[in-house]
This record gives sequence, C-alpha cells and structure tokens, in this order.
Amino acid sequence: MTPLGLIVNPVAGLGGTVGLKGSDGAQVQRLARERGAVPRAGTRAALAVAELAARCPDAEILTVAGDMGADAAGPRGRVVCERPETTGPADTRRAVDALVAAGAGLIMFAGGDGTARDVLDALGGRVPAIGIPAGVKMHSAVHAVNPRAAGEVAAAFLAGTAHVAPAEVADREGDAIVLYGLMPVPRLGERVQRGKVGSARTGGDDLAGIAAELAAHAVPGGLDVYGPGTTTHGVLRVLGVDTPPTGVTAVSGGRCLVADADAAALEGLAAGRPGVRVIVSPIGGQGFLFGRGNQQITPALLRGATVTVVCGEAKLAALGGRPLLVDTGDDALDASLTGYLPIVTGRGRRVMYKLGEP
Repeated sequence: MTPLGLIVNPVAGLGGTVGLKGSDGAQVQRLARERGAVPRAGTRAALAVAELAARCPDAEILTVAGDMGADAAGPRGRVVCERPETTGPADTRRAVDALVAAGAGLIMFAGGDGTARDVLDALGGRVPAIGIPAGVKMHSAVHAVNPRAAGEVAAAFLAGTAHVAPAEVADREGDAIVLYGLMPVPRLGERVQRGKVGSARTGGDDLAGIAAELAAHAVPGGLDVYGPGTTTHGVLRVLGVDTPPTGVTAVSGGRCLVADADAAALEGLAAGRPGVRVIVSPIGGQGFLFGRGNQQITPALLRGATVTVVCGEAKLAALGGRPLLVDTGDDALDASLTGYLPIVTGRGRRVMYKLGEP
C-alpha cells in the first residue's frame, strides 16, 4: 500500500477565536497567543488520523517530527523529517519535499488556505493532497468538510476507491479571493468541500424584509450575534448598524455593543442574557454556517443560543439542494445541529432547508 504523508501547520487557525481573521505571520501569531488563543491544528489532525486508521488499519504514515505531524500521527507515524526551528512557508515546503522523497503517494495536511498554497508550491502536481480543515478562512476546494472526512477520503484513496481531480487553491487578499492554482485532490462524493464562490447578492428589498423579521422577533434585553458576510452586513446596515463585513458583531436593543468581537467578548456578553440569537448566512457555494471564518462563534456560545439563518432565495437556490454544513470542532454539537431548519428569506418568508452531513 502506498504510504501517506502527514504534515501539520501547528499555528494554523490560531487567530480564529480571537478575531484576527487569519494566522499568517509571526506578528499575528504572537498577538493571537497574547489574546489567549490555543492551537487546534494538531487536535484536528489527530481526528483525521483516527478515522484513517479505523478505515484503513494497514496505512503507513510518514510524517514530520513533533507538532508538525508526529504528535498527531501517534505510534502509527514514521518520522522521515525533523521539525525545523520555525514553521513558516519555506519550512512547510521543505517538509512536503521530504515526505514525497520518502515515498508518500498522498499528502494529508492540516491547515488553511495559506498552508494549501505552500503545499501546492511544493508538490508541483507530483502527488495528490487532501486538506484537514484547521485554518480560519478555508476558501479553497482542497479541504475536506471536516477532519474525520479528511481521514475518510485518504482511506478511500489508499484503497483505490476515490478518483483524483484538480481543485482550486484560493486565498483572500484584501477584499478579493485570488485563485493561486490547481491541486490534484481525491474526491469522494461531497466529503471534500467546494470552493467559495460569489453568489447572487441578497437584494435590498429582501434585506429590509429580513431585518424587519429579525426585529419583530428580538428578545428584549437579549443579545444578537451576527456572523460575517455580505448578507448579515447588509441586514445590519438596514438596522442602522454599520460594521466591518468580515467581523462578528454583537447587538442588543438595536445598539452595537462590539463591532468586531472575539470569542471571549461574545461569551461574556451572552452571560445572563434572557435570550441569545446567533444570526448567520451560508458561505456562497460552500454552504458552511460555522467553522469557516467565524470561529469566534464557539461551541460554548452556540450551546446556549438559538441559531437563525438568513439568506436570499437566489443565494440559497445556488447551492443546488446541497445541505448546509457545520464544522464547529464539537462532534456532539454538530450532530445536534442536523435536520431541517427554517431559513429567513424575507418579511414573513421562511424556507425549510436541510442542515447536516452531505
């Protein structure tokens, strides 16, 4: 059986819960740690390895020492590359080269879009790769829908039951999403996420209707937490709150409490409130509600909140019937969020739509 190469970007996703919208660069990583951020890439990689082992017990895992792979691989891992002192892009590329040189026929990497770019540069199409989603944004179509799905896809590839197709590696630069190239990725149904795409914008009349619907059902003294995105940002503007579209906004009684909140601020504001609503809109093309670019909305907050999904009908139709997705990092919470839920599409308008596993 072809060996698999595992590499973990240990700082991937570090800035998510603390509202930094990314983890690239030593300065951002230092700030994230100062704000109390906890690394999570290794934990998510270990979930993928556990799924791989359960489905393919004979899989051989080649990896990098320490928190760049061996810690997540456990006793199954065979270290073929020492951990460098740093974990920057050049170090990731050198580690990928070492794994391929040692015989890896598939690279499984834990990280976000920045890590995907580094893997793309290093591989040059020599072998396919599959991403374990561990970053903040993850617009690229090379990540599995969750860590366990990455292990499932990798096992199918090693067993010869997954086909390989080129997938987009993309990353955000300012307000634009830039395509950097195509990477060969094993495909297994809808277990690999689709890339983020622009979708039909929710019209002004629909935004006004959604805003009116939310206002009509607001809990006096409660807290409304708005996730990032053009739809939620548009609704906030109608309500007289103008905040950055990439941040998470906390509102109570029509007044903005925090315009770009981190997890700690949100959980603090929610404590003791008579009601907490988390208001989100699916990512265009992908359908994710949680786990992509809004890690400030934590499982702890969600367990005590009501989830309200808002979306224009055209944007919802562009999903082609594919279910909405969640990847909060809490398996029990994700399971509790499955089923059908009402999507607010305008004043007095709701559409029942599936949320759960693809």
